Amino acid sequence: MNIIFMLIGVSLFMALGFLVAFVWSVKSGQMEDDYTPSVRILFDDKPIAPNDNVSSSQAEPMKSDLNQF
Repeated sequence: MNIIFMLIGVSLFMALGFLVAFVWSVKSGQMEDDYTPSVRILFDDKPIAPNDNVSSSQAEPMKSDLNQF
């Protein structure tokens, strides 16, 4: 019977610890993720401007390279 009281006490202590960790994470801004990775895929990427140092033959892939895919 004593072990039940000990297990209840340990479980309440752990639950209190998780509650404190949750409150701390909310107050420190850990839950403020407005731009989640699951939504990022829905937005288009910004086009990459060609680099002036790269010649035109290096900037665009050859048609034979595109046919490989």
